[in-house]
Amino acid sequence: MVERHILATSKEFKKTWKEKGPFKYALTSNEFPPVLLEPEEWIFSDDITLLLKSLMGFDERKMKFVKAPFNPENKKILRPDELCPWKINHFPEEWNVCKCVCFVPEGHLTQEVVKTLKEGDGDAGAKQIETAFFECLSTEIEIIGYLLLKPEGSSKYAAVRTYLENWENDEKEAGLF
Repeated sequence: MVERHILATSKEFKKTWKEKGPFKYALTSNEFPPVLLEPEEWIFSDDITLLLKSLMGFDERKMKFVKAPFNPENKKILRPDELCPWKINHFPEEWNVCKCVCFVPEGHLTQEVVKTLKEGDGDAGAKQIETAFFECLSTEIEIIGYLLLKPEGSSKYAAVRTYLENWENDEKEAGLF
């Protein structure tokens, strides 16, 4: 299950967290204007893959992991060595400018995704590549402009306390509280 909410104040965040949560993961934009999110929008979920798919608009865009249109064994075709033979169809155009170790523009996946595969998945199919991609993306999501709050230590839920304290202090300094 994924929840998406526009939360402009820490008070709204706390209310949502109390009524709908707590959640294992919370994600928002770290940049303005936000990319793939509305201003002040948050995505909450207990499943990191569902959260990232919601962010990308995976189902709405009918995204799919497919074999890339080149054969990595064919050395006659000039292509960067970091690419792997997989891509995501209907990849978010907004991410074509992002610098990420998991993908390059147009949704071509990199060898970093392949490195994330579990041992024994050498000849991986689309499902294994999808799992590896979202695992890789979850470690890189902050680098491409998002804030991901997740559990710390033995906690089952996203560590939001410090973030909320800072948010409340900012609101007080701005005279909003």
